[in-house]
Amino acid sequence: MIQKVEAPTLEEAYAKAATLFECSISELHYEVVQYPSKGILGFLKKKAIIVASLKTDKSKVESKEKISKDIPLQTTEESVADEIIATVKEEIPQKESIPEIKLEKDDIVDRFFETTSHEEKQEENDEPIVYDELARVIEDELKELLSHTCFEIDVVEVDVIDNKALIFIDGDDAALLIGKEGYRYNALSYMLFNWLHTKYELFIKLEIAAFLTTQEEMIQSYIQPVIAEIEKNGRGKTRFLDGILVQIALEQLREYFPNKYVAVKTTKNGKKFVVINEFHTKSNG
Repeated sequence: MIQKVEAPTLEEAYAKAATLFECSISELHYEVVQYPSKGILGFLKKKAIIVASLKTDKSKVESKEKISKDIPLQTTEESVADEIIATVKEEIPQKESIPEIKLEKDDIVDRFFETTSHEEKQEENDEPIVYDELARVIEDELKELLSHTCFEIDVVEVDVIDNKALIFIDGDDAALLIGKEGYRYNALSYMLFNWLHTKYELFIKLEIAAFLTTQEEMIQSYIQPVIAEIEKNGRGKTRFLDGILVQIALEQLREYFPNKYVAVKTTKNGKKFVVINEFHTKSNG
């Protein structure tokens, strides 16, 4: 069982978690979600928040195995992500031909940055796309998916505009769904993209609470010196960026430089950055 614990300090949070599980602190497996902050003049004060679970208890394992041998015991917070991914795989119809995911080749990531419109792929299809109905279907499927997690999420809204699904998620555990440094947000974003792009040929824009808006504002400030360099030299590139930050930087720079070549590049060790330069033209012979 996983418990979210809040307290004024980390020490009190550890002690509170130990009391909840009736064990010593050394027997806990925990992750710090939010560090405490005194704020400024009493404002913006933050409590310490941890996610805690009890380290493997052999007696409980044996007890649960007697109830059902098919239900694996989950003792760590990371098992929640596995549960989400497994649920999504079950949601995708087995009749569809789904390409195998090979992360070492960045198949998901590469398709995440594609810009081919859904309308171009539908030119030969006479059946119109009813986006409102599609949005309701995706919203219902996503609510069903999130209902199988331990997160308290009470707002799930989906709009489909052109070829993009705009997804908004919020609730008491929104911060937990985002994860430390956004690692859980990135995993969920790529997972939902692979699901919706495979099934409906849609791209996605995922907002959890105000996380995406905050990241967009941060990247907007970061790329100003990059823009200045490009305007001066005609070309430039960003530093290495992680997860959703690469996509945000790509979208903002493409909007700012519509007549330049703007693309994501990947180094040999998998690090990504955005490069901006002039379109290559053939020289006259």
